[in-house]
Amino acid sequence: MTEYKDCFSCAAERRPDLPPREQVYLDPHWRVAHAFGTAQPGWLVVLPRRHVLALDELTPAEAAGLGPVLRAVTAALREVTRCEKTYVALFAEAEGFSHMHFHVVPRHAGLDPGLRRPRVFALMGGDPTRHVQDSQMDQLSRRLAAALPAGLY
Repeated sequence: MTEYKDCFSCAAERRPDLPPREQVYLDPHWRVAHAFGTAQPGWLVVLPRRHVLALDELTPAEAAGLGPVLRAVTAALREVTRCEKTYVALFAEAEGFSHMHFHVVPRHAGLDPGLRRPRVFALMGGDPTRHVQDSQMDQLSRRLAAALPAGLY
């Protein structure tokens, strides 16, 4: 992989000791990780394993794998977290996070209506004492990984 020293996603990809929260799923083209800095357990990000800034930069193989990964991650979230829906969003504009990544956010039936649709991003950042703890992310990530369909691999 090309070195992108200011890219958080590329730096994580180079680590040989990724914790469970950073490797819910891995294949040659995609990695799924639990988002950090969020108050929403199960908020995942789907990232290409090479530095990509936009959808049109995906190779045909990467593009072909994206749909099945998003589908499988959504199914796992619905099974494990019992969420009613999932939101999928692509922005990739924050400093250090221009590496393309899809947010896959579980939306439960009881979520405050003021936090639905794009407003769910109010659960990202903010008060660190409200963020999902690493141990909880790791535990949930293991359960999600186990729920992914065998055919995805």
